[in-house]
Amino acid sequence: MSLLTISEVASRTGLAPSALRYYEREGLIPPAPKESGRRVYEPDVLDRIAVIKLAKEAGMTIAETKNLLGPIGRGRPAAQTWQKMTRDKLAEIDEQIARLERMKSVLAMLTGCKCPTLEDCGRALRDQGGC
Repeated sequence: MSLLTISEVASRTGLAPSALRYYEREGLIPPAPKESGRRVYEPDVLDRIAVIKLAKEAGMTIAETKNLLGPIGRGRPAAQTWQKMTRDKLAEIDEQIARLERMKSVLAMLTGCKCPTLEDCGRALRDQGGC
């Protein structure tokens, strides 16, 4: 396969050229050499971008994705790398869900608030645990 221009990579991946340049700056994809002033990529960049998109869809940060694609993930079986990262991400998501459930509970309590003033609300929260 021949080299791909930035517009070809963008078209095949559904990403904007600016996203590809951003991925380069962040070290997620290798810097593209230029031919006739245009960035060109090896075809295997498409596979790398597929992994980046999957990691993004799974909620991984740029730093986590860099770890996945970098020396930490290199040379290990893909399943082993994904399993470690997903266990960590699932624990993080469980914490977020618990926090969101607490927020939902507080908001549900506040929708039934009948206090005439915020001071009364504060007193009810302090004295009775709810308003």
